[in-house]
Amino acid sequence: MEIHQLQKKVDDWIKEYGVRYFNELTNMAILTEEVGELARIISRRYGEQSEKESDMHKDLGDEMADVLWVLTCLANQTGVNLEEALQRNFEKKTFRDKDRHHSNPKLKKD
Repeated sequence: MEIHQLQKKVDDWIKEYGVRYFNELTNMAILTEEVGELARIISRRYGEQSEKESDMHKDLGDEMADVLWVLTCLANQTGVNLEEALQRNFEKKTFRDKDRHHSNPKLKKD
């Protein structure tokens, strides 16, 4: 699925099942909550904290999809075309970082 299709599919779902978008501040709070849930799983599964039994069976992909869903809602309701924004972001990062990471000794492969 392309990003513009994702934005349309989320918008269609909201119109059919969600009644309307939550306001932008509510969605920002929800996005923060979803990122926190994702961070909790990653920090416990891949970090040094022990994983709680209640988190062991949580689907990492589903948690990432929750973040993407709410981010897409925010883009839709604020008029952001994520496909265009992402393309501009790639260009910005390429211009800014084209040599930076290659010259970082911390990233050198052994």
